[in-house]
Amino acid sequence: MTGSEPTTLRVAYLPLIDCAPLVAASRLGLDLQHGVRLQLQRQASWAAVRDRLVSGEVDAAHLLGSLVYSIELGIGGPRAPMAWLLTLNQNGQAITLANPLADALQRDLPLPQVLTGLGRRATFAQTFPTGTHALWLYYWLAASGVDPMRDIGLISLPPQQMPEALAAGEIDGYCSGEPWADAAQARSIGRRVIGSGAIWPGHPEKVLACRRDLAALQPALVERLSACVLAACRWLDAEPANRLTCAAWLAEDGVIGAPVARLSACLQSDPADPAALAFHRGGTVNLPWLSDGEWFLQQFVRWGWCSAGVAAAAPVREIHRLQSYRNAAASLGVAVPDEERRDVSLFDR
Repeated sequence: MTGSEPTTLRVAYLPLIDCAPLVAASRLGLDLQHGVRLQLQRQASWAAVRDRLVSGEVDAAHLLGSLVYSIELGIGGPRAPMAWLLTLNQNGQAITLANPLADALQRDLPLPQVLTGLGRRATFAQTFPTGTHALWLYYWLAASGVDPMRDIGLISLPPQQMPEALAAGEIDGYCSGEPWADAAQARSIGRRVIGSGAIWPGHPEKVLACRRDLAALQPALVERLSACVLAACRWLDAEPANRLTCAAWLAEDGVIGAPVARLSACLQSDPADPAALAFHRGGTVNLPWLSDGEWFLQQFVRWGWCSAGVAAAAPVREIHRLQSYRNAAASLGVAVPDEERRDVSLFDR
């Protein structure tokens, strides 16, 4: 796009591997090519991202997929109509346990027995009470015979604080995005016991989101924003070398600020593995599938965060901006599936 000054858009993000599409869009100049300028603003916690998005201090955000729905419904915080523009990535998260617990699981001991062996109530951390990390953790615990609402203690921590809390013995395990599972392994204080992609291969994780008034009142602007980020997702999956390039950007102090070698390792994945970190996969990652939002709502009901009636009334089709995404994808020549829903298959089914 040429001939006019690009529109600056303030975009909040957390220092996690899956902010890569936003960083790549900015560093490659993809934003300027689509008539926008991304002003990326690092945040300390998901609560800060939520509050700045709801208040209008930022225009869009790198956001936990399920947090779109907790904001929409006003669960545990401010309420605002939300728009899920596209999915930034699938998979790429992990559940990490302290070494003694990981060792016991490796000996094929049942998880309830492993936790009972502590002689006290185990404590686990997730990054936000209604976030995706809470859902992957709760699903895994429940499938393993542990009731996350009754059998353990739960706390919320920013992901960058989790390894230190594990080292200090304040928690026994956590679910987070990379590079914070890798950080525990690098310090030999804990180990990944399962990746989120092994729980639900191809699950939605972070999304590009904004308030619904912006999506409704400035559709062309939102489509340009979506297009530049979608182009970055495609670039990240196009060649392994591209992820290595992006790892160097992420390693900078103002972005994530972790060793580039560790970030490179976290970013690398097998394109043929459905459980591996993926940013595009021909566009199948990025479509804001209606079924992804519906699954989150089912889990909200399961864990008592909202009633079945509230979940049924959620405006899923208004939240998932399918036509906006299709327009953005068409401008890039990205194929879009005809379907609006996909099969949801988790590891215990």
